[in-house]
Amino acid sequence: MTMNAISRSQIYVLDQDEALDFYVNKLGMEVNTDQDLGFMRWLTVNLPGDPEREILLEKPGPPALDPATAGQVRELLTKGALGGYLFITTDDARKTHEDLVAKGVEITDEPTERPYGIDFGIRDPFGNRIRIGQMFPRTT
Repeated sequence: MTMNAISRSQIYVLDQDEALDFYVNKLGMEVNTDQDLGFMRWLTVNLPGDPEREILLEKPGPPALDPATAGQVRELLTKGALGGYLFITTDDARKTHEDLVAKGVEITDEPTERPYGIDFGIRDPFGNRIRIGQMFPRTT
């Protein structure tokens, strides 16, 4: 048996419509799947041209969490103590930073050159942290 790809990642959001607006209209992602499963809304987005790698924008609740646990997750997320992490690459970190500032995205770290590339941090409306980086070519 060989595993060959990470196809989906998940982050918690408090409002899926607000998340959809942020990830699509501010970050430029595309809706991959928006399906009412009855017991939950399966809402995924992906970077343009990369539909095989989806991010599930999941509202805390059933079937994964019982009501009490979902309430605790919402509380921690609201405090910024439970946010998930996403790492995204770009061809031009400084230009991407300028574009996101113009769209009103919350910047947590300014673009900084590091040994691996130039990166900066943003936060979504729910406290999830996102790093956006322009990676330097790997040396072998």
